[in-house]
Amino acid sequence: MTKSELARAYLEKASKRRRVLEVLKEEQAWSDVVREAQELVELALKAMLREVGVDPPKWHDVGPILIEQARRFPEPTRALLPELARISHWLRKEREFSFYGDVDWIPTEQYSVEDADRAITDAVYALEAAKRLILDQA
Repeated sequence: MTKSELARAYLEKASKRRRVLEVLKEEQAWSDVVREAQELVELALKAMLREVGVDPPKWHDVGPILIEQARRFPEPTRALLPELARISHWLRKEREFSFYGDVDWIPTEQYSVEDADRAITDAVYALEAAKRLILDQA
């Protein structure tokens, strides 16, 4: 398996999650939208790293790695990296709270439609960036 084949596999998994976000939003499952958006973004960004020859780390927020490895990306994509890093950081921060909550943080009560909309917008941005990088080079 080549780096591009694995990048495409990650991209396919991320793309399938895109449809799930709309279903969860229709169900008013705001916290689940945030969690699934994080999964989508993580897969998309790790696909991008693989595409440029970087073996992504096993942790969830790869935004700093995108910035560190910026020279490996073509210029149109390089300009998107700061925003992609911001998105990765925000969603990583929300990963556990949106799924598990805590004794003083009930995810089904704490997240709103605005949070879900922000997560979807950010996830779509990351997915489209990954598609342009990976599929436009095919």
